[in-house]
Amino acid sequence: MRRRTLLAGLLAGVPSVASGCRPDGTPLPPVVIATGGGGGVYRALGEAFAAALHDRWKVRATVLTTAASIENLHLLATGRADLAFTTVDAAAVTTTEVRGEGRIAALAGLYDDYLQIVVRADASIATVADLRGRRVSTGAAGSGTEIAAGRVLAAAGVRGPGAIVRSRLPASASGDALRAGRIDAFFFAGGLPTPAVADLARTVRVRLLPVGSLVAGLQRSFGEVYLARSIPAGTYGLGREVPAVAIPNVLVVRADMPSAEARELTALLFASKPRLAAVHAQARRLDRRAALATYPLPLHPGAARYFREAKPWAVSGS
Repeated sequence: MRRRTLLAGLLAGVPSVASGCRPDGTPLPPVVIATGGGGGVYRALGEAFAAALHDRWKVRATVLTTAASIENLHLLATGRADLAFTTVDAAAVTTTEVRGEGRIAALAGLYDDYLQIVVRADASIATVADLRGRRVSTGAAGSGTEIAAGRVLAAAGVRGPGAIVRSRLPASASGDALRAGRIDAFFFAGGLPTPAVADLARTVRVRLLPVGSLVAGLQRSFGEVYLARSIPAGTYGLGREVPAVAIPNVLVVRADMPSAEARELTALLFASKPRLAAVHAQARRLDRRAALATYPLPLHPGAARYFREAKPWAVSGS
């Protein structure tokens, strides 16, 4: 298993850090960020944070295109990534291989994803139960979307072999397939607006299926990793508010990352808020107080130190 020391010991104002070198003149190792697929918010924010890392420490940052949450956690746990985005429900169900013995810790809670179930506006599909027998993409294999989609379908009574004709496509491919008539609906968990859904809505009138009536059952079964929220009427030109389920997501690292390093990465995350918000509006929700909520993952001690120093309970979260 690879063990990285990205910036530890070089973050206390040492002049060589600004040039991307250790005190001995050797370059800092690259940072690998596990994000998601094209058309998702993780990817956009990951690229912006990679640019911030380069500008701050001249570190070469590589952004991985992945299936998102579950794959990201495995990449992080096995040393193939240094930072990763994930939803909290994915973190709660990942195997002992990933979460066992405290292998993963959070730097900060970010914002809420919304589970969106997209159909064409002219489809005769009004509820999740109407998806029985339909061609449905439940998200890429290894994604948090796939976890939430399976749970929502089961809560609506759409379960068992053959309940749906399943595809496992990422957001952009799902949008293309719905536009072309190859599928009848797709699930995607992402921030609002999700780029792939927004792109689809520019050429095809879409609707989102309501999920609000299922949230209480999801919470009884899985806890507060699911929240009752509404998707605003103006999103994708929907024309009306849609009851939905939201899923918090977090930025995570390996638990054995040096504390000084985790503190500085957390500080950079908040310092980069304007840059992140410029690529996607969800980054405006980044808030120091809300960021402390990372259950079921523990907050990394280095991140906890940052929050203690920032005193988020005494200052605004901007």
